[in-house]
Amino acid sequence: MALNNEALQQQLNNDLIVESTEGLERFDNEMLQLEKGAGTKDSFNIIFRVIHTIKGTAGCIGLGKIESVAHIGESLLSLLRDDKLKLTPPMIVALLEYSDALKEMIRCLEQTGQQGDKDYSALLKTLQQLQTGEPIVSAEVTPPPSPPVAANWGLFEDEPVAPVAEIAASVVAEIATSPSAPTVTIAAEIAASVENTAAGKTTVSVSETAIRVDVGQLDKLMNLVGELVLARNQILQFTGKATEPALLHASQRLNLITTELQESVMKTRMQPIENIWAKFPRIVRDVSRELGKKIQLVMEGNETELDRTIIEAIKDPLTHIIRNSMDHGIERPEVRVQAGKPEEGLLVLRAFHEGGQVIIEIMDDGGGINANRVKHKAVEKGLITAESAARMGDHEVFNLIFAPGFSTAEKVTNVSGRGVGMDVVKTNIEKIGGSVDILSEAGQGTTLKIKIPLTLAIIPALIVASGGERFAIPQVSLLELVRLNGEKARAGIEMLYGSPVYRLRGQLLPLIYLNRELKLAEPATPTADVQIVVLQADGRQFGAIVDDIHDTEEIVVKPLGKQLKGLACFAGATIMGDGQVALILDVLGLAQTSKVIAEVRARAMQDQIKNPERVAAKQTLLVFDTGKGNHMAIALSSVARLEEFSRAQVERSGGQDVVQYRGQILPLIQVSDYLKGSEMSLMAADPMQVVVYSEQGRSVGLVVGQINDIVEETLTVKRGLQRPGIAGSAVIQDKVTDLLDVPSIIRVADPDFYTCSQETQ
Repeated sequence: MALNNEALQQQLNNDLIVESTEGLERFDNEMLQLEKGAGTKDSFNIIFRVIHTIKGTAGCIGLGKIESVAHIGESLLSLLRDDKLKLTPPMIVALLEYSDALKEMIRCLEQTGQQGDKDYSALLKTLQQLQTGEPIVSAEVTPPPSPPVAANWGLFEDEPVAPVAEIAASVVAEIATSPSAPTVTIAAEIAASVENTAAGKTTVSVSETAIRVDVGQLDKLMNLVGELVLARNQILQFTGKATEPALLHASQRLNLITTELQESVMKTRMQPIENIWAKFPRIVRDVSRELGKKIQLVMEGNETELDRTIIEAIKDPLTHIIRNSMDHGIERPEVRVQAGKPEEGLLVLRAFHEGGQVIIEIMDDGGGINANRVKHKAVEKGLITAESAARMGDHEVFNLIFAPGFSTAEKVTNVSGRGVGMDVVKTNIEKIGGSVDILSEAGQGTTLKIKIPLTLAIIPALIVASGGERFAIPQVSLLELVRLNGEKARAGIEMLYGSPVYRLRGQLLPLIYLNRELKLAEPATPTADVQIVVLQADGRQFGAIVDDIHDTEEIVVKPLGKQLKGLACFAGATIMGDGQVALILDVLGLAQTSKVIAEVRARAMQDQIKNPERVAAKQTLLVFDTGKGNHMAIALSSVARLEEFSRAQVERSGGQDVVQYRGQILPLIQVSDYLKGSEMSLMAADPMQVVVYSEQGRSVGLVVGQINDIVEETLTVKRGLQRPGIAGSAVIQDKVTDLLDVPSIIRVADPDFYTCSQETQ
């Protein structure tokens, strides 16, 4: 359920409060270590990163006062970090006071929802003077009056107890005027604590109620669950042939509990990318106004779920990329108009799963990266020599922007220029085994593609065999399975320019032989049948010919070691039920290695940039007929599998047609029975075409006429007259096509389907 604006702002505020409270505690500890002379070079990096994060987050969610205060201190810390200034006692005092000022603003934000109205101009002036090396003139301090004697604190029964307000006032007076005290906020905390204690009040802050679990703990828990899943798979394999009822019951119970535990643990780690993207519209709005630019933000794939590890790793990098795209990438309106572009620039964020990986693309239609300017700056900063620059290709030059401290900004601003952006992007992504790539075209724009490989997780996969070895293919890359028998197998595969292809529903499908691509042995006795696994990578389809297809099962993904990470065809490994290791195929890497995917992705990205409405509306659809020329389509994301069943496999149970399917009973629903005007019986066909629809652990088979194609289309849905089972209509492949409303048909045919699905959770 989407949050309203007020609730979302409160959630973002709470995230800032929790993160900043923890960060400022680290800030204070590191400053105290530096004061004792026990700090290290890393101490400055830590305290700089704390303030940099607070500034960036505050700016993202519209807390301008906190952002501006953080910015001043960040400038001083930047000089200290880069050894351009030496830390002095006055600096330590001012920075601790600065930390307390931020704490006070955070506390005010938590209590009132506002940033407070206190004036910090004197503190900020001090911080600015410290940057320039100017001497700090301190006002003369008047000694405070003597504090009350012990009797007034109520330590003796015969002495009166001072009122709470009096005690508190005495403690503000003493600490605030003490030369060693950095700020009055500590005194305010003590006063408030004394007052609340006396009144019997207990105040619990957001940072105290929030539990931040170390990602390492989640990884450890995930490891244990993964081992449990492996043990479960082995037990199920051995008990599958057992006849002892008690043993079968125990194994089934273990299977159920393990599955529920697995799902629960996975949910603790998974979050939609919307949690990160929610703050970007505000960033784009504020930064574009600050830069005097007009920028439209388009976001696609908000619902894409990411592992918590990935969320933590990409949160800051994405913010840096977006700010840099607006500052360095998209031109000012007058420049764009002169170049023949709309005065409003376009920034596109896109996230999706592909091949068991998470792909995040940030695209802008700006001026692109000026390779010569990057070379000049890199030579100027001593990162490369002039001779090396002359030999570099554009792609190598673009990667220079990831060098630490590199920036093409002419001056330091709130938006950019400190050289702490793109190196953070690369470092944080590579820590989780990912990669960042840049594609840029002069005058057209820049695309940054973040590719995050499979980390430790549990995913559904299809197990195949080739060359005597077993391999796992992530189900997210799997479209369908095709089996060619006998003569059809020999005639079905054609050669086009020396490469094998198969005509799948009228479309040419490029093919690869998996054993040849992986340099495995050819089968000793080739079978007459051909097994084709139809896969999708980078928006393109291709088929992999394998020796045998086993079954789908949930596998525990183990990342490859450093020595094997360079193998483009593999994304990880898993342990099968019999204890043997199977490698997980990287479908995209396999496609690129075998060269079945042409290098047209760059043009596709630019096309998407120029047509944002197409980006938002493009869908992958399964197109089929229900008889008598009725063209229909459903979203491919709703399809679990495509199957063919012979008429002899159909049985009756509870007055409904069913088939035995993967160890379960699959109910069949004839789609034409629930569509007005469709009277043709599809059950008489042999074999029957069935679309398997699954949700929350239950499946149902939708019997259709003829499956025609899988297409990617930009839909303009026209609702028209409301009809049962139809969500609307659209023109697909030059034909008027009805969009099937699958949930409504299932609710009519099997009213208990969704109820039972919810109960099984």
